[in-house]
Amino acid sequence: MAKKVVDYLQGIFAPKPTPSQSVDDDFGDYAAVPDPSPASITPSASTFATDGSTAPTSTPLIPYTKWYRIWERTSPRDFYQEAVIMPFIILIVGLHIWGRRKNRRKARAWITAHGPAMQKEFAVVGYGGKRSSVSADNGDDVDEEATGNEDLMREKTAMEFTSYATGRLNVASLELKLSLFKRYNPLTLMIESALGFLFESVTPPAERMEATSYVFDGKERDVVPVRSKAELDNKDARFKGLPSSSYDNFVWALVHKERMKRLRDDRYDISLTATRDHSKLPPWLTTMSESAEITEQMLRSEELVKAAKEAGDSFEYLIISDQPAEKPNKLADLEVSNASRKRIYLSLSLPPKSTHPSAYKTTLPLFTHFLRLADTLVSHAHFRPEVTKKIKATREEEVKKLRVKDESEKADERRLESEKRKKGERDARVKGLSAEEQRKFLEREREREIRKGEKKMSRKA
Repeated sequence: MAKKVVDYLQGIFAPKPTPSQSVDDDFGDYAAVPDPSPASITPSASTFATDGSTAPTSTPLIPYTKWYRIWERTSPRDFYQEAVIMPFIILIVGLHIWGRRKNRRKARAWITAHGPAMQKEFAVVGYGGKRSSVSADNGDDVDEEATGNEDLMREKTAMEFTSYATGRLNVASLELKLSLFKRYNPLTLMIESALGFLFESVTPPAERMEATSYVFDGKERDVVPVRSKAELDNKDARFKGLPSSSYDNFVWALVHKERMKRLRDDRYDISLTATRDHSKLPPWLTTMSESAEITEQMLRSEELVKAAKEAGDSFEYLIISDQPAEKPNKLADLEVSNASRKRIYLSLSLPPKSTHPSAYKTTLPLFTHFLRLADTLVSHAHFRPEVTKKIKATREEEVKKLRVKDESEKADERRLESEKRKKGERDARVKGLSAEEQRKFLEREREREIRKGEKKMSRKA
């Protein structure tokens, strides 16, 4: 009996076996499984299918090298796209550099050929503020170091070069502009050439020299700058001994016939003239003048005719004008233009092979005559009263047209202002009425409009 009691107490207080100590045939024993080791990130053939299946094709491994050892990580096949693009980039850059250098050589050749003639006529040539020595050599091309003409001509753009001269009797200033082909951009040049060939309204690209001479016309006192108080005090004595530099107002042009129609369409001053051929001129030249007497006076000197013939097809036009090139839209614009200085224009096309000063031998006499033309005008451009009266009548007719146009525009402005004022008064009146009164007011307005319309219809009938 006592033994049974002891066994019962041992069953209660004895420790129970843990799950790990119990045996279960359905579960595996993971107590002896080792810790997992880090897997390799390098792909290998052993990591692919192992159950007899075919392993996929793997790319060749890229070795790890220093960052600057590019040749060990790349191959020529990686640069096929760059190999296709680079020749085009090199071609574009090469054409751009060649085109700019070509234009600069042509500009240096031009100023080398014409610079001496400009220096003989003007005290200051170029933008340096002093005279520079320019001499042409006998080489094939013009060397910038040999000519020393950096200040004589300035590169405004890759296709446009400008120059300036001042300090001469009868001429206030001279402005020059060389317009060259866009050799640095062949695609644009070809498109502009094609459009100029297909459409008459589009001006085809051309290489030309355009010069504008601004004459004093007796306005030295107003144009010449005063640099000190002493010059200002002696201003009257400074200009007292100078001969008169004025001449009569007129428009006259010597034009190549191929340029005649475009000039008449583009320039307002040329539209005032009439075309006249002359026996002294070759068949490809003509004059555009306001009077036949002016033409006879201008062609009295054989020097101009001879120089124009020698220039040949390079000559485009020579214009003497006191009127604006652009058509004035208002009377005030014409008055401002008439108050400005008279001008002389010369346009010459550049020869194809003009990278050497000798290419300008045919046009140099005409350019020299252009520089001295102001002296000829001051001496001989004084016409009979009948001619002056005719020219003045033409000017007054143009002024009358502009005055009528201005008065018409002012009348329209006054009418619009009056209508706007009446509408404001009418709206203010309607706002102060009651709804019934507004309805009656609008009905009366509608009836008046109907009666006005009926009267207009009856008048037309």
